[in-house]
Amino acid sequence: MDGMNHPDLKRYPVPAQETRVEIHVKNSRFIATLARVFSVDEARVFIDRVRQEFSDATHNVPAYVVGHGAAVTAHSNDDGEPVGTAGRPVLAVLQGSGLGDTALVVTRYFGGTKLGTGGLVRAYGDAARAVLDAAPRAERVPTHTVLTTVPYSLFEPLRLLIQAHSGRTLDEAFAAEVAVTVQFARERLPAFQDALRELSNGTREAEIIGSDNDTIMPLG
Repeated sequence: MDGMNHPDLKRYPVPAQETRVEIHVKNSRFIATLARVFSVDEARVFIDRVRQEFSDATHNVPAYVVGHGAAVTAHSNDDGEPVGTAGRPVLAVLQGSGLGDTALVVTRYFGGTKLGTGGLVRAYGDAARAVLDAAPRAERVPTHTVLTTVPYSLFEPLRLLIQAHSGRTLDEAFAAEVAVTVQFARERLPAFQDALRELSNGTREAEIIGSDNDTIMPLG
């Protein structure tokens, strides 16, 4: 079973890398740290790591969304701030970003001036927005890795075919024929297979040699 039509295996945006941004509001420091996570356990490990790094902070407010769309697990915590003033606005900003598989911790060092309920909501939300604006995006793309061999006369046409179907060539081996290893988004593989059969007059097909539900491809 290759999972090509599995309803949960859809491409969606995720953070490309861990990102951190700091803002200042009335002498309080708000340090927002964002990371990509693929499970609740990974989210908890990330949150614990940030809490240990900033163990002397006044608050470390976590939020995460694991999954995407309807199949998502979401969580937030006020970490000692007044109820609803910290975790909820951070989570709301995160959910509004459209990203999946993302954990975010907003660390606060109290600067001596109370912000009030509305001020806290704005400050935590602004910190979350700042790091989301700064974070580069990638896509979580379910992929198949395939292997095909062609005669030298079809090598250049095959390269063009791979490019046309947004494949990523991983390896080329030159012997009696050319063996090419390519990674495709699963949704693109059937059309490539059809085109390869047409190119080779039905004599060649790509063999699936590996699959990955969590291939990360940077977005422009």
